[in-house]
Amino acid sequence: MGTRAVILAGGEGTRLGVLTAKRTKPAVPFAGKYRIIDFPLSNCVNSKIFDVMIITQYLPQSLIHHIGSGGPWDLNREFTGGVKIFTPFKAQGINWFSGTADAVLQNLNYILSNDPTHVLILSGDHVFSMNFEELISYHKKIGADVTICTYKVPKDQASRFGVVTLDDKKRVIDFTEKPENPKSNLINMGIYLFNAATLKKYLLKDSQEITSQHDFGKNILPSIVRDKAKIYAFPFKDYWMDVGTIHSYWKAHMDLLTALPEFNIRNRNWVIHTRSEERPPSYIHSGAQIQASLICNGCIIEPDVVINRCVLSPGVFIKRGSRIKESVILTDTIIGENVQINKSIIDKRVFVGKNSQIGSSFKKKARVSMIGKNAILPEETILEDGGMIGCDVMPMDYESKHIHFGEIILPKGSSDGI
Repeated sequence: MGTRAVILAGGEGTRLGVLTAKRTKPAVPFAGKYRIIDFPLSNCVNSKIFDVMIITQYLPQSLIHHIGSGGPWDLNREFTGGVKIFTPFKAQGINWFSGTADAVLQNLNYILSNDPTHVLILSGDHVFSMNFEELISYHKKIGADVTICTYKVPKDQASRFGVVTLDDKKRVIDFTEKPENPKSNLINMGIYLFNAATLKKYLLKDSQEITSQHDFGKNILPSIVRDKAKIYAFPFKDYWMDVGTIHSYWKAHMDLLTALPEFNIRNRNWVIHTRSEERPPSYIHSGAQIQASLICNGCIIEPDVVINRCVLSPGVFIKRGSRIKESVILTDTIIGENVQINKSIIDKRVFVGKNSQIGSSFKKKARVSMIGKNAILPEETILEDGGMIGCDVMPMDYESKHIHFGEIILPKGSSDGI
């Protein structure tokens, strides 16, 4: 058979704060109506790859519910591929996944069943559109054992990623995972196309290394480079964002909100598929002002509301007189009257009491403020920029209605919620 895709979707996503307190990172909502996992899944089916495996670990329930049998992506197939979800299991001599490579190794028998020629390894937490047919064609043409996708980022961000050095034929001659002082700004995207035999060889080799962290970036790829195997780079130059931090998640949303967006989710030639609820059309009252924003179905926006560069998920209710700028508000959240919100991320089913100020600083470099799922904010709450309110916080949990920068409010008696 041809290519089997494996999406690694077990990310705990601690750098996303409250957004991953109750869900795995690939299940985090994005761009109003989607979840992050929709992007690698849609890239697969748009590239005519209909044989997809998803490996989960951390809080997979919402992800499993979202994917279901794979119908929205045309992956509800029983005999010609389809989507299969693999969760960790406990057996004699087997532990939870210790790294990305270990997650693939523990499912290797399933991954290599029916003898795929190539295995495409993807991360479940990146926002991008890529035609994998071009990657596969390139891989075959140059006779690679492994092809990794590379991308240029600002030099000050390169230390977050694996940094790659190439020769003049795009062969990888050096690979360093998250170096303190990167040699270049060419980074590994976490997208790998392996010949099946090469994948098996290096996973089994790595499993014997006692000191290995069993991770593709830290161990597998450097080992392949050291062995001087045929590992090449596939340069990618369109939009790509690893939305694994609060700022990158917020920034990726802002990138959608220009007349000619950096990332065009409205491209009818490359549809991003998702599982959507049936909601009525949005209603915007006379007198409301909305600029450069994405407004999903089921929203209600009352008079004298001003919304500028925002993304509103389904069912958001903005009450009279509120002012909201450069913010992401998730499903079924209610914003009370005369609330000021700036540069904030507000999770599902939050209630913000009237006359509150969220992200109250309007400095150009203000930090992102966050409110967790199901939280209730009393009237006249002030959440300074960079402040965070955890999931399920109730009015009795506040010692003060003024939450300062760097402060985190959690339900009393709780150590989680972020």
